[in-house]
Amino acid sequence: MSKQRKWRDTIFENLVLLQRGIDLPQSQRRVGDIPILGSSGVTGYHNESKVAGPGITVGRSGASIGVVTYSDIDFWPLNTALYVKDFRGNHPRFAYYFLKQFDFKRYNSGSAQPSLNRNFVHPTKIRIPPLKTQQAIAHILGTIDEKIDLNRRMNETLEAMAQAIFKSWFVDFDPVKAKARGEQPVGMDAETAALFPDSFEPSGLGEIPRGWRVSEVGKEVIVKGGATPSTKNPLFWDGGSFCWATPKDLSALESPVLLDTARKITEEGVNRISSKLLPKGTLLMSSRAPVGYLAIAEIDTAVNQGFIAMECSKSLNCMYMLFWCKENMETIKSNANGSTFQEISKKNFKPISIIVPEELVLNKFESAISPLYRKIVSNLKERQTLTSLRDTLLPNLISGELSVAEVERKLEAEL
Repeated sequence: MSKQRKWRDTIFENLVLLQRGIDLPQSQRRVGDIPILGSSGVTGYHNESKVAGPGITVGRSGASIGVVTYSDIDFWPLNTALYVKDFRGNHPRFAYYFLKQFDFKRYNSGSAQPSLNRNFVHPTKIRIPPLKTQQAIAHILGTIDEKIDLNRRMNETLEAMAQAIFKSWFVDFDPVKAKARGEQPVGMDAETAALFPDSFEPSGLGEIPRGWRVSEVGKEVIVKGGATPSTKNPLFWDGGSFCWATPKDLSALESPVLLDTARKITEEGVNRISSKLLPKGTLLMSSRAPVGYLAIAEIDTAVNQGFIAMECSKSLNCMYMLFWCKENMETIKSNANGSTFQEISKKNFKPISIIVPEELVLNKFESAISPLYRKIVSNLKERQTLTSLRDTLLPNLISGELSVAEVERKLEAEL
């Protein structure tokens, strides 16, 4: 109780006052940099704001009921969300974290379609700390979130760097073009430049660097699929410890790396899948609903039937194939078919034409990109740790179960 000595009992609307958002039809939206916040967060941009930042929205309808979004800048809140009209003198960032752990779904006033009515929420009894403690809690949780966001932005930069190198070397052929002009390739050391030819030759894909060749994907990597063992048979699932991936596991990834799967499968289940456990380093691409999610598995994993899995144990490495798939996704999708939803089969994927550079160039690309990739993986693992830490601290700090002083002592060494 001493931890909450200065906390006070009050009602929700004395923390924040919620207001329904404002409709903004697509036809009335204009090009701009003002975020439009809907029930699940940013849904687009406009040239006009309705609410000054910092601000908060809460999803009020559908599957996104209770999704809380924070904006440092001015924004337009849509009518699919509630927004904070008045912080009642409370710290905005603290209010955000309080709302993040508040169970809004208890106040669903809809029937067929979930709906959140602010008038049901406002009278709810709550307990909040004084402003100074609010500021301290917001600082602790905000510091963790800033580190998480820094990792995200760093990974975006690292991936963009790797993609740019791939495009320069293997799409635009910049080093070859430079040497053909008698110039040293920009930003490339002499040893690396020496690996590239100085002329082109004709091929089925147009002119390609001399000595390189055109082949088919299925001849250069091992292409596999997956399956779903009967979900009615507990022998395949109960107590399972082997990863089993579905396209949904890739749908929320911000970087093309798979560290874990939502579902696990037993050894009996794995044995029901012809491709068994795919080794770490396998490139996964969703083959339907939709086509095109990509990730390199950092774990041994089985997969369901929604994937084309590429084991890169032949001539082309997974770094090359990852960025090749990104550059050629429209070509891949053009080979998909289906009436209910588009799907690319292994049969249609394998014959797609692909340029195969000389081995020394491929090896150099892998050695250049691997440090960037390993840093992306490291950042993702750190992000997992930080997210877990934040999610553990959030309810305990907001409820007062942990004091600010206790948490600051524990975090001093870690952060």
